[in-house]
Amino acid sequence: MTKEFSPDRLDIKAFAQAGGQLSGHDSLLKYERLAQEAKGLHPDLLVDWKVAGEVRTELGGSGQVWLHLAVHASFPMECQRCMTPVDVPLDVERSFRFVADEATAEALDDDCDEDLLALSREFDLRELIEDELLMALPVVPKHDECPSSVPLASSDEDFEAANSEKPNPFAALASLRKDEKGT
Repeated sequence: MTKEFSPDRLDIKAFAQAGGQLSGHDSLLKYERLAQEAKGLHPDLLVDWKVAGEVRTELGGSGQVWLHLAVHASFPMECQRCMTPVDVPLDVERSFRFVADEATAEALDDDCDEDLLALSREFDLRELIEDELLMALPVVPKHDECPSSVPLASSDEDFEAANSEKPNPFAALASLRKDEKGT
């Protein structure tokens, strides 16, 4: 009998010991925090993910629990160059080593290169997927080549004309100073 694993309440240790594998095609709408960052969100957008568990045994040591995650999504954002919609491809491939608890993870974090997480019998895999996608979002999304030409001007004629019509506030101060000297 094979054990069924749920991504919403994943027993990480049992999953790794079974050499478990899960995959899914979730609507982007399932990931609330991620959906808040989207521009032009629609229900056809999918998050494709795969996860595999593994126990690695080191020489003379106990087994270490690992989780390998691969996620792909196309995410709607606004190009910061031309201000039109752009679909940003998000690809994440990460491996995580699990340790006994948060205190152990915190203590070992500075000394090791791998990403450490605390073991849990009810680990929310979708929350991890969402966190990884949020970290993969570009700070400045843009097209490789914008679909329309982007006007590159350092000033606007209307702006310059409006500025030339305004009286200089310091000219008024200068006239007050002249009046003081004259009287």
